Amino acid sequence: MSTSEAVNAALRPTKGDLARRILALAAPTTMVSVLQVVALLIETVIAARLGRAALAGWAVVLPFSLLLGQMSAGAMGGGVVSAIARALGAKKEEEASQLAVHALLIALGFAAMFVVVLAVFPGVVLPLIGGPEAAAAAVPYSMALFGLGAVPAWVANTLGSILRGAGKHALAARVLNIAWLSYPPLAFVLSDTLGLGLMGIGIGFAISFWGAAFVMAKVVFSGAAGFRPDLRVKLRWPLFRRILAVGAVACCLAFVANMATILVTARLAVYGPVAVAAYGVSARLEFMMIPLAFGVGSALTALVGRSVGQGDWETARRSAWVGGLMALCICSAVGLSVALFPMAFANLFASDAEVAAIAARALGFIGPAFGGFGLGMAMYFAAMGAGRMGYPVAAGLSRLAIAVGGGWLLGDVMGLGMDGQFLAVALGVTAYGVLTAVAVRPGVWGPKA
Repeated sequence: MSTSEAVNAALRPTKGDLARRILALAAPTTMVSVLQVVALLIETVIAARLGRAALAGWAVVLPFSLLLGQMSAGAMGGGVVSAIARALGAKKEEEASQLAVHALLIALGFAAMFVVVLAVFPGVVLPLIGGPEAAAAAVPYSMALFGLGAVPAWVANTLGSILRGAGKHALAARVLNIAWLSYPPLAFVLSDTLGLGLMGIGIGFAISFWGAAFVMAKVVFSGAAGFRPDLRVKLRWPLFRRILAVGAVACCLAFVANMATILVTARLAVYGPVAVAAYGVSARLEFMMIPLAFGVGSALTALVGRSVGQGDWETARRSAWVGGLMALCICSAVGLSVALFPMAFANLFASDAEVAAIAARALGFIGPAFGGFGLGMAMYFAAMGAGRMGYPVAAGLSRLAIAVGGGWLLGDVMGLGMDGQFLAVALGVTAYGVLTAVAVRPGVWGPKA
């Protein structure tokens, strides 16, 4: 080792230093994630109170509502965090300001796609997934949720990502906390007390995020991120590409992940709306790992992005592994609890005994895989900061192939039925975690990778 290399190694942060940095940035975002988890679990309970048909309709829309959050906050949001963090790491504040405006335009474009597909044409899309009975309840819910809520959700989450890219995780969290605190009571009053049903849940979501978008816009345009975005900026394709190079790939991965849920739901539809509703409960708990891992993951995107912007790939890799192991421990604890007591968790979110019994069967298979899912999600967010998305793409496709193709093999060919499908979902999630994690090594994460 040369003298300069020895000096650089001595100046690099220790694992303890990295853990403290991750926790400092992750803590406020984790609080948002906890509130989001609570809000979404309450949403599941509200949907279950509306009856079996409503719960089946809610389950049909579930993959798309998850996709909305994953794309706007995690996927494209990660692209925004990565681009701004790298610009600020290179001391380019003016470029960061320009990137913020480009990010908002991207957000509006993606929000429009959700509106067109799921608010204008839900009657075409949703029956293909859950069948006509479930779709009858799903269509008005989809129209309210995406027609009123897609734009504010994309805008609020993009503005929050701008703040996180600037290291202002706590500020972004405070605004989003308001949205997730207000959503459950609004959803309950509108859906249950006022009798609007599933549509009331969608309207409650929209109201909460319109408020968050308005407040977040005031914060960002006041210069709280360390720069003041100027809407009169000249648009440049290289800046769009800087965000999309990570964000568009990540959005495709989020789409692939939810396609796995959509296709598994479609396969289970042959068992009737009870199976569809039950898998919706299981899938909701599975996807709860995303907000739990997001606190650590969002910190990793910013920290890894800054390290890469400074050319320090060694610190970037070490940061990813420290954060990945944190997420593995957190999600493993939840997953093992769910697997040990599946009926207890199923009964929390399903008032129908038959639905709860099938949901518990699913959780018994899928719960042990939660830890691998958390590891994969953390490494996925770290990969955004590094701009190294090849392995996450392969991991996402593997998950889809195993969950759907493996479900056909185990469930249909080998005769294991629903249990075979649930086992295939667990194997797909595990493969996703392993493949995403093995990418974080010098041969892949480096200046010549």
